[in-house]
Amino acid sequence: MSRIAIDEERCKGCLLCAQVCPKAIIAVSSRFNTKGYKVAEVTESGKDTCTGCAACAQMCPDVAIKVWRSVKSTAKEND
Repeated sequence: MSRIAIDEERCKGCLLCAQVCPKAIIAVSSRFNTKGYKVAEVTESGKDTCTGCAACAQMCPDVAIKVWRSVKSTAKEND
């Protein structure tokens, strides 16, 4: 399972990340950061459905998003 972390103090609530998310798991929060912006957040249902594509992090103009991708184990068969 992949995971997204949004640095709320860097986020300006532009929601460009939400617009490019193929799973639509990012939304505007009801919380404000110390600069007065409503920040982006991962929805509760989205915590388990992130694909790890990192489109949100690539689109973020404030570099406020980090994505950790899950590692898929591949078993090699010995001949």
